[in-house]
Amino acid sequence: MVDLKAWLSRQREGEGLRSLRPVIRRGKGRITLAGDGDRELLDFSSNDYLALAEHPALIAAAQQALSRFGAGSGAARLMSGDLAVHHELEEAVARLKGKEAALTFGSGYMANIGIIPALVDRHDLIFSDRLNHASIHDGCRLSGARLVRFRHNDLNHLEDLLKEKRGRGSALIVVESIYSMDGDRCPLRELVELKERFGCLLMVDEAHATGVFGQNGGGVIEEDGVSGGVDLAMGTFGKALGSYGAYVAGNREMIDYLVNRARSFIFSTALPPAVAAASLAAVRLIRQEPDLRHELHEKITCFKALLRTGGCGADLGPSQIIPILIGESGAALHKADLLRKQGIFATAVRPPTVPDGTARLRFSITRHHSTADLAQAAKALLEIMDT
Repeated sequence: MVDLKAWLSRQREGEGLRSLRPVIRRGKGRITLAGDGDRELLDFSSNDYLALAEHPALIAAAQQALSRFGAGSGAARLMSGDLAVHHELEEAVARLKGKEAALTFGSGYMANIGIIPALVDRHDLIFSDRLNHASIHDGCRLSGARLVRFRHNDLNHLEDLLKEKRGRGSALIVVESIYSMDGDRCPLRELVELKERFGCLLMVDEAHATGVFGQNGGGVIEEDGVSGGVDLAMGTFGKALGSYGAYVAGNREMIDYLVNRARSFIFSTALPPAVAAASLAAVRLIRQEPDLRHELHEKITCFKALLRTGGCGADLGPSQIIPILIGESGAALHKADLLRKQGIFATAVRPPTVPDGTARLRFSITRHHSTADLAQAAKALLEIMDT
């Protein structure tokens, strides 16, 4: 058994110990930390990219469902928890992702640890990007399949591994379209060509892309025109869509199979009706109001321009997620503290969330941020980088 006291002591000494500190949401992208008085901070750590968590349409849909159906679904979907709103949500998601059908899960983590083991087992192979989310990695491990990890976004390396190890059994390639800690983008068009050439299934996690990219908010797979080449498009409702839960979209046969094989779906209580209704409102909203997306991208461009004009030479990437590499955990924590003193909340992300020696400040741009907010954050960041 793990020596808890010794483990916690080691984490504390190595600047790796995490703790929970409640926040009070003040609205409009502002928070107050518990124990910090009434001092408001600009929140640059939220994944509520389109600011939909506070949108009146989501709130009204959730309130209506709460009044009509109660607080919970009461059972798993295969028991008596299967509500009409779940099916409406899945139909809307399928249309958004350009697929025949979809299935909802309790969270992105539950989706990945349910989908992957349902698709492959110890007789099969998984090719996974080295920087995939922990939930993908855990899903791969739970499957029992042989796991082959390729260098991040290095399709030449993946091709070499496919040539060497593909064999005759089933094989699954798993990637993210937008990577959560680096904010970079997967070369999906080239990846689809590769998966077709080697006869693999392709699963793409669009958690940080859905709502933000694509003409209708359908993510990078829509923007790159590869929906037909992606076998499973997974994503979450808890980021740009402002709600909670997750989904996977695919062909009808695939979804019917997962209903019967994905254990984290089968053995979990269904999403509460208010949550499902809010998610449905969000999916409809991002299709109907593309200006939500356009406004976000204008703010992303603005913030990056402010940093570059101020002398920041770092690679700021192609998305709303902007990592500022620091290196050591202690230094990242120190700079995050300096930012808080200037009214900016940006989380210091440390190993094991990111590789050793790559601790960073992770900035997320949202529609909440005004031009003045972005200017304040850019000024503060440029100042603390010199300390």
